[in-house]
Amino acid sequence: MKAHTIETQSTITPDKAIQILKEGNQRFINNLKVNRNLLEQVNDTQEGQWPFAVILSCIDSRTSAELLFDQGLGDIFSIRIAGNFVNQDILGSMEFGCNIAGSKVIVVLGHSKCGALKGGLDAEKLEDLGMDNLNHLVYHFDPCIREIIKTDEERSSSNEDLLERLNVCNIQKTIADIRHQSSTLKRLEKEGKIKIVGANYNVETGEVTWI
Repeated sequence: MKAHTIETQSTITPDKAIQILKEGNQRFINNLKVNRNLLEQVNDTQEGQWPFAVILSCIDSRTSAELLFDQGLGDIFSIRIAGNFVNQDILGSMEFGCNIAGSKVIVVLGHSKCGALKGGLDAEKLEDLGMDNLNHLVYHFDPCIREIIKTDEERSSSNEDLLERLNVCNIQKTIADIRHQSSTLKRLEKEGKIKIVGANYNVETGEVTWI
């Protein structure tokens, strides 16, 4: 399969971009990957890149977007941070990907059994380890935790039901943050030039479900 060109990128709508990713994940879980000559794709993209999607995912080693969506060089912008949330720099990267480089969809990709979210639930225990920057990161998830935790429910990473509810809440909150904090991306979505969607990767099955 050839790398995308400006011509092929221009024919992809936001809905088509999502469909390409869905089909790629189906190939992944069925072990039917497209035959690609990656060195040829290196040559194809040496003068430029025309990705059709921006995917924000976790740094978890099991969640490589290129692999689980069966995509090649030059197909997607892959943004990774523990817990798949946004900050100003990530939003700037997304704005570049969509408003300048022409990508048609932003996918916020969470995943089951997320270590960053477990850290958010166990934040008080992490404080004892003295890792200042990690402590700062996991407190990003406090608003979601306060929103979804039930009265007298155990706040712990061992509470699997709470962890998965937090995963979904975090995906939804990140989508809301993108729209609220980036007028550029909100405008592009309103104009129908992009879509901003959420998805959830199951680390046990390899399957992506769409939110």
